[in-house]
This record gives sequence, structure tokens and C-alpha cells, in this order.
Amino acid sequence: MSEIEMTERCRAGDNIARKELYEQYAGQMLGICYRYAGDRDTAQDLLHDGFVKAFSSFDKFSYRGEGSLRAWLSRLMVNISLDYLRKNDINRQIITFEQLPENIEEPEEEDISLVPKQVLMKLISELPDGYRTVFNLAVMEELSHKEIGEKLGINERTSSSQLFRAKKLLAKKINEYIRDNNL
Repeated sequence: MSEIEMTERCRAGDNIARKELYEQYAGQMLGICYRYAGDRDTAQDLLHDGFVKAFSSFDKFSYRGEGSLRAWLSRLMVNISLDYLRKNDINRQIITFEQLPENIEEPEEEDISLVPKQVLMKLISELPDGYRTVFNLAVMEELSHKEIGEKLGINERTSSSQLFRAKKLLAKKINEYIRDNNL
């Protein structure tokens, strides 16, 4: 079924099209939810909530060509995840500069490429909630600190600081993985 046909049939409430939509995109959307939630059970709950919202919101979706359905679902999953994190006070887990080692050497890009994607995603998921959220919005969604601040209700400097700290912690975890696995 084409993306446009799937869109029209989902809009009409066709359960076969809804099932196909879910089967086609659930894996990718679960990945998005997991990046923000940091644990699989919560990510699966968010995925479920996201698809329920998608099925009830097709009247608001306008097809703009191939890929627009996936982009819309992705944005919806990000927003569902952010709503969940806001309700659960994502900024409560903050590590002070004193808790970070002073000189963390950032791994070289070729060293990072030795780390399997699944391991890298796990390392990102282990970041404190606030850091992980800002990291995902800045790096994966490519939002500015101003946009991140607006989405999370924090100021730009807080976003910038949390991204800096997230990168430092992630660099430390990557270096440890590389060292522990003799890469």
C-alpha cells in the first residue's frame, strides 16, 4: 500500500491500513521513544500513546509527498515523549560540574565508529533524563538551544549547559567502552 493510500485509509478509520501503518513504522518510532525515555517499557508505552494519538489525529495531517507520513509520526512521537518527560520533571537529574572529571578527552570520530550503534544508543539512554533529552533534541532533531528552551520550558543557557555536560558524560562512557573492549 502506498503512503498516500495508507494515509487516506487511516483517515477514514480503516483498521487494515492502521495495522499496516503500525507494522511499517513501529520499529522506527520505538527507537525515537527509547532515545527519549531511556528504558524499553516506558518507550513502548509512549509508542502506544503515540499511535493512539496518530490514529485520532489523521484529520490534522496533510500529505506533502513521500516521507511526510514518517516525518509526521516522528514529530508526534518526539512530542509525546517530551510531554511525558515534562510531566516527570526531566530536569531533576542534574550532575554538577564537580561530579564530572575535569579533562575528558573526546573520542576521535574513527574511534566512535568502532562502537556498535546499539551500544552507542544504550550509552545515550544511560544519560540522566535532562541531559539525554537536550542531547536528543540538539543532536538528533537538530534544534537550536532557543527551540529546545521553548519546548522544555528552560532558558537557552540551561540547554547549552546540559548539552555540554551530556557530551562530556557520553565521551567518558565511550572512552570507557573503547578501553574495556580493547578497540
